[in-house]
Amino acid sequence: MGQFVLRPRVIAAAVLFAGFLASAIVNWPGHLEFDGVMQLLEGRTGLYSNWHPPIMSWLLGLSDALTHGAGLFVLFDTAMAFGAMLAILWLAPKPGWLAAAAAVVVIALPQLFLFQAIVWKDLLFADACVAGFVCLAQAAVRWEQPRARFAWLGGGVLFVTLAVLARQNGFVILPCAALALGLAAPRHRPATAAAFFVACIGLALGANALLQLRATDALGATEQFEDLELYDIAGMMKRDPSVSLPILDKEAPALARIMHAKGPALYTPAGHDALSDESGMGEFIIPALDAVKRQWRALVWAHPLDYVAVRSADFAWLFTSTHPDECMTYIAGVDGPDEQMHQLGLVKRFDDRDTFLDDNYAGPLIETPALSHPFFAVVGLVCLILLLRRRRPADLAMAGLLVSTMLYTASYFVIALACEYRYLFVIDLSTIAAAFYLAMDILRTRAQQRTQAQ
Repeated sequence: MGQFVLRPRVIAAAVLFAGFLASAIVNWPGHLEFDGVMQLLEGRTGLYSNWHPPIMSWLLGLSDALTHGAGLFVLFDTAMAFGAMLAILWLAPKPGWLAAAAAVVVIALPQLFLFQAIVWKDLLFADACVAGFVCLAQAAVRWEQPRARFAWLGGGVLFVTLAVLARQNGFVILPCAALALGLAAPRHRPATAAAFFVACIGLALGANALLQLRATDALGATEQFEDLELYDIAGMMKRDPSVSLPILDKEAPALARIMHAKGPALYTPAGHDALSDESGMGEFIIPALDAVKRQWRALVWAHPLDYVAVRSADFAWLFTSTHPDECMTYIAGVDGPDEQMHQLGLVKRFDDRDTFLDDNYAGPLIETPALSHPFFAVVGLVCLILLLRRRRPADLAMAGLLVSTMLYTASYFVIALACEYRYLFVIDLSTIAAAFYLAMDILRTRAQQRTQAQ
């Protein structure tokens, strides 16, 4: 009998699987706050308001139909993240022992252990984004194996499309995915990229059309844009007290009076909730849609520097992760509006397990590199440089993941409405995936490069 030899890939895979089980067991059946509760209710009723991407509500509805709650959705999210990390182990021909050590670090990070159990669309987007690009990397590595290539490409289409549907600004990753695949493919590059792009677009449009069949008459997306415009207007008024609102004064005087009286005082880079919820303008928003849009355009045109300054402050609060007292980083337990909780048959939860996660695990990590977008962004930039220098087929796909994350992050300079950590969660997860991938054999690669140089 041959001697059994433990290999780094086997050990790393076992560590990842253990991490998946630990996360699922400790966090089951998940953590929910206002957004998750509202989306779960939409999923149960099958009526989508478009305040959130309907794909999230649909998936929660499937979970609820099978297990009464969000448990299966949490398991799906967790499996998608850990599954992507597991697939990375097979991107390198022969991972070294650093891969096993890196796997231990990965499963200990809150991005994998805790966040995957929080019912947020931002996590669904990040998980699907990483899984999609990992599938493209696998397809590039196995290009000469037709069955494997098409299976991984099919997975790439499904996951990238899911990411596009999971966030309103998620579309920005699709061109990067198509371009990365085109560069990673050994031949027929333009045709491959175009076919992938068309497949994702077709699937996304078809899925969205079907989901919209169950949409309500609520102007969710439209109101969100108006909230953003009013938020920007209030910020510019606070920055420059001389800013006037002639269009609103004429066409929506009640809303204009509130903005003059309360807008500057209620504006904060932390988010728009104070302005939206405490100003009393709610009943005037829908009738003033067109007037607000034209007033916003006029102010941006007349005061571009004020607009950029306001947007810069909003984005800085979101990206820097330096205001944890005002910007929610994570949640543990279950909480939400009483009426919706009652309709769902949910009870508020913050038990001993949630207390431990809050006091002894995630809480102490706040304001450390483990929960810092800037830290992960810097590490991600280093990973991108290393990937582009090496330029293996899988490297190019993983580089595409990091570039798409940068574009997605940049979009928040224009649309940021609040500074919650989850909005840029994809920075963390993409960097973790890229660094884990590089850990597979980077030491061996550097040794080979030194040998060749000699």
